[in-house]
Amino acid sequence: MPKGGLVLHNVLTQMKVKNLDAGKFADGQGLWLVKRSKSAGKWIVRLVVKGKRREMGLGRWPDVSIAEARERAAEARKALRDGRDPIVEKAKEREAPKPVTLNEAAHGCFEAKKAELKHDSARKRWLGLLEHHVLPKIGVMPVEDIDQHQIKATLEPIWHSKAETARKSLGHIGQTLKYAAALGLNVDLQAPLKARALLGKQRHKTEHIPAMPYADTPKFYGWLCTVDHKAALALRFLMLTVARTTEIRLARFDEIDDAVWTLTPERTKTGREHRVPLTAEALKVVDLARSYSPNDFLFPALKGKPISDMAMSTFMKRECLEARPHGFRASFRTWVEEQTDTPFEVKEAALGHIVDTGVVGAYQRSDRLEKRRVLLNTWSRWLLDD
Repeated sequence: MPKGGLVLHNVLTQMKVKNLDAGKFADGQGLWLVKRSKSAGKWIVRLVVKGKRREMGLGRWPDVSIAEARERAAEARKALRDGRDPIVEKAKEREAPKPVTLNEAAHGCFEAKKAELKHDSARKRWLGLLEHHVLPKIGVMPVEDIDQHQIKATLEPIWHSKAETARKSLGHIGQTLKYAAALGLNVDLQAPLKARALLGKQRHKTEHIPAMPYADTPKFYGWLCTVDHKAALALRFLMLTVARTTEIRLARFDEIDDAVWTLTPERTKTGREHRVPLTAEALKVVDLARSYSPNDFLFPALKGKPISDMAMSTFMKRECLEARPHGFRASFRTWVEEQTDTPFEVKEAALGHIVDTGVVGAYQRSDRLEKRRVLLNTWSRWLLDD
């Protein structure tokens, strides 16, 4: 205590602190610098909390300057005057979880969804939408702060020009918010719905994948038979089986047995096993593929991988065709409707669609394989123009 009863404060200076050796040095009003060496130390403030003297750390020196240490000490003393315990509050701050960003929540949601996204391409598309159109803009924001206004501003530039992309991105944001809510975070689950209301109706008209008129399919199939190209062979198999493009490009020889191509649940869009009856013409394509393929894929690319998801589509584009590979499923479905009297359930089952649900699905367990075989044989004869 100095003469006259005055309490000293702001005793230390930057230069003095720098030159001090190891030890404890008072700045006044309970603020101390504790140096363990000439170049390193820490700031503490001594407080009386509920009648007991306690010390509270204020940060490392020299990272925390004298001015900042004094400011932190003043805040601690003010908290005491207000009836709060600054030491307890600081402990709670350390224990409090860091805010989860939208980017972190999106990647967490993606990891949780991986199992239901069956193919690598589907996984890339799911996260890719957010990585390209959403996360660069608002990914660093705490997910709890995301509201309809941020979502609207993010998707507005592509809401009409890339309508499908924007719509799917909005859906993925919604899934991410649901994931964050499951973590226990306070998110606005209605934000995507509100954002959609703010964005308004999309001007873009959804267009179906171009399909070849079924009347033109025999001529096209006949031409494919004359082309020595891997994509042409894959297209032949696609037309004969009316399977999905991804199912075709990832087709393996070990999936084929006794004129039946069996797709496991993880290989189908429905998540159910799908057996495809193979006609004599389809088996002929398999034999041709076997003579070309150096590995287990019917239609391999370089380095042992299957052909890309764009190979067949690019092949058709090069031939200046408007139709796309997936459109042959529509060609087939229209042909079945107009040229046959096939029951609805058989038509849909041929395309790998689920037709037996609920109670019916519980009791009706046939996949109508033989009926579908008859149908695909008729379709094969149509393509061969027999």
